[in-house]
Amino acid sequence: MNNNNEVLTNAAGIPIENNEVSKSVGKQGPLLLEDYTLLEKMAHFNRERIPERVVHAIGAGAYGTFTVTDDITQYTKAKLFSEVGKQTEVFARFSTVAKSKGGSDIYRDLRGFALKFYTEDGNWDMVGNNTPIFFVRDPMKFMDFIRSQKEHPKEHWRHDRMWWDFWSLSPESIHQVLWLMGDRGAPMGWRHMNGYGSHTFSFINEANERIWVKFHFTTDQGNKFFTEEQWMQMQGVEPRWATKDLYQAIEEGNYPSWTMHIQLMTDEQAQNFQWNPFDLTKVWPHGDFPLHKVGKFELNRNPENYFAEVEQAAFSPGNVVPGISWSPDRMLQARIMSYADTHRYRLGVNYDTIPVNKPHATKANTPYRDGFMRVDDNNGGRTNYHPTHDEYPEADKRAEDPAYHVSGMAARIELDEEDHYDQARMYYDMLNAEEKARLYHNIAGSLGKCEQQIIDDQMKLFRNVSPELAEKVQQEMAQSEPPKPEPKPATV
Repeated sequence: MNNNNEVLTNAAGIPIENNEVSKSVGKQGPLLLEDYTLLEKMAHFNRERIPERVVHAIGAGAYGTFTVTDDITQYTKAKLFSEVGKQTEVFARFSTVAKSKGGSDIYRDLRGFALKFYTEDGNWDMVGNNTPIFFVRDPMKFMDFIRSQKEHPKEHWRHDRMWWDFWSLSPESIHQVLWLMGDRGAPMGWRHMNGYGSHTFSFINEANERIWVKFHFTTDQGNKFFTEEQWMQMQGVEPRWATKDLYQAIEEGNYPSWTMHIQLMTDEQAQNFQWNPFDLTKVWPHGDFPLHKVGKFELNRNPENYFAEVEQAAFSPGNVVPGISWSPDRMLQARIMSYADTHRYRLGVNYDTIPVNKPHATKANTPYRDGFMRVDDNNGGRTNYHPTHDEYPEADKRAEDPAYHVSGMAARIELDEEDHYDQARMYYDMLNAEEKARLYHNIAGSLGKCEQQIIDDQMKLFRNVSPELAEKVQQEMAQSEPPKPEPKPATV
């Protein structure tokens, strides 16, 4: 809302034509490097807070082993999947998203679910969440979404009003909002939640054929959740309950594990899918695209030093090994740049030489030189340019991806499909009566703190999902006590 007729500009004072839509090649094509508005917005956002992570600041990690149990070599040439029984070292980091360091790790929020596979072709980073979807599908809106989850710029505490203000004006968020405000928004620690790659990725096989893929990691401990009252009470007793639970389980030899599955979609199926298959606010229904079992990973070793191994761990969706690649998912395309850029700011340009981040099953042989905190041999006396008649590493054609066709005008083309509610309705309808009751209760306790305009706008979105949902939330808010005024400091 703009009552002052102010014009939004970039840092150079140049007017910004659109602050919500990235520039792409056609509706489903990749994003363009020439979109300076997006790049500047992301780059500035990545540097807003020091020294903790901008998001996912609170977390825990552990080492383990991934074991292949089923043959998928017809789909991918990635070496870690090359034979049944093959094992690969992994490092996992779980995290909350919104709160800053010092906060609780069991409050209602999404959870980060990041895996680093130390393969002989280099590190594959599977950087996902504990839900298969997200609140927004265009990266131009991501920075604004995260700010709505952080502290108020003046008062410096988190307001329920801020996130409902954003969600009520972003109808594509409704699917993820229902996940967050239901049971799945408060998992009982890291061990009892699933993980998802969330984005659409692709597999490349030995015939250089591409197939679209989604990654799923199902907890073998079973999904368990806190109620709203339980996590609120527990964070007052032990705010790092999830971190403590994971650490102690591993120390006691009760090693947690997850089973990896994939969903597969051909390009022909993608062209005929009823939803945009690269839209991060959508899932691929399991009935149409069933889960295929791949393997299992187990966490069996705690880090020796939290700062060195967990705090300095750096994951990037840009780290894909031969046989695994990306898709035109707009959010994924932006994350390829954004994550590594954030690490260079937070940890330094040589962050990938830190032991937890460097390859373990092969040797990095990069063209990169110098920079802050270079502590390895800096490639010794090897010639530092290419091409050259001197000794220099050769490129590997095996890492080359097959081409895929893109077309369209270079413009800010909005993903304007008005299908925000189909999958949200499918998700809502699958909840049982007890799950729905908790969902109404959780929403009412938070949304009820907002002014009427935000409530009204959010209720319109709820009604588009289900009239019952809106009606029950209204009833729950009416029965709830109004929020008590915050105490004022005593005067002397």
